Amino acid sequence: MTTALDRRSLLAGSLVLGAGGLALPRIAFAQGAGSRNLLFVLLRGAADGMAMLAPVGDPGLEALRGAALADYDNAPRLGSFFAVHPALAEIGKAAAAGEALFVHAAATAYRERSHFDGQNLIETGGTAPYATKDGWLNRLAALVSAGAPAPLRALAIAQAVPLALQGAAPVSNYAPSALPNASEDLIARVSQLYAGDRELGALWSRALETQTMAADDGLRNLNDARAAGELTASLMRGEGGARIGMIELGGWDTHANQRGAFARSARQLDALLAAYKAGMGAGWADTMVVVATEFGRTARLNGTGGTDHGTAGAALVMGGSVKGGRVIADWPGLATSQLYEGRDLAPTIALESVLAGAVAEHLRLDPKLAMARLFPGRSGAPLSGLIRS
Repeated sequence: MTTALDRRSLLAGSLVLGAGGLALPRIAFAQGAGSRNLLFVLLRGAADGMAMLAPVGDPGLEALRGAALADYDNAPRLGSFFAVHPALAEIGKAAAAGEALFVHAAATAYRERSHFDGQNLIETGGTAPYATKDGWLNRLAALVSAGAPAPLRALAIAQAVPLALQGAAPVSNYAPSALPNASEDLIARVSQLYAGDRELGALWSRALETQTMAADDGLRNLNDARAAGELTASLMRGEGGARIGMIELGGWDTHANQRGAFARSARQLDALLAAYKAGMGAGWADTMVVVATEFGRTARLNGTGGTDHGTAGAALVMGGSVKGGRVIADWPGLATSQLYEGRDLAPTIALESVLAGAVAEHLRLDPKLAMARLFPGRSGAPLSGLIRS
């Protein structure tokens, strides 16, 4: 598949978003038949759900975060209780248009506060860190491929395949090289050399196919979130596009000066998703974006104006068919007695139920089967009613 963007130019350089500045996020894809697109965005570092979607209607918020409440004076509201962070302007507009919803006070089964363990759990979908070796997105690719003429093939545009896409389903990865491109004549000669070798010929064909998906396209600005969104859309739209994509964004570990750091990261996420939506064009009607993080942050600001590792947070579901403009929450309250271990927003919704329910409804899978395959060992029911019938 060729497009109007230069993926090699975009993908050169850093592959992680940091708090100090925007660099290219890691992007991974699974390609296959069909027209429905799913993009999973993992916010690494524990994004603060109470900053993303502030519960301004809770009387306990002022005592916990009075210093930051001014940020929400003119912020868009979802009902009378929640306010969307002003840096998420385009996401707020999508919610107002009925194309985005938030799920609040959500958490995985993990109850400790280690980034590494928490990220392992949200990527593998296991019940304990490091107990499961493959990723839930890889299992999803296999589930969607069941009965299809050929399996979905996952492509990671990164030095390594993200854990969420590792597993039995076919995966390859592409990383740009500083060396000049091989000539067409050399590629043709190597193709002839490998043509008679069953194993090397198949590997060479996959390598050429991967490079084609990363074909030249004209993009130059490595530090532009919009460029990353445009690239992702270019690889996912149209008949030959990837059906499942994943983006990893770092920079959410806001232990100090959270107001400024969170706003910078939120603007980057907002710009990326806005560009992705615009780039999908008519395909947006068949597209779902799910944004989640490994765990939330402390309810109370610390002495440096930041927050520490917490428990429950917020997830975002966005797309052309999403039944949006609302917040799904069994709100636990912010009084000290209502906080988890006296410090964190208490979890009341299983994040695994959100993920399984969202992808099952969007990709038209059996919800119980999706939960059992993607997040085995869970007893909760997948969340339902996320898309318009």
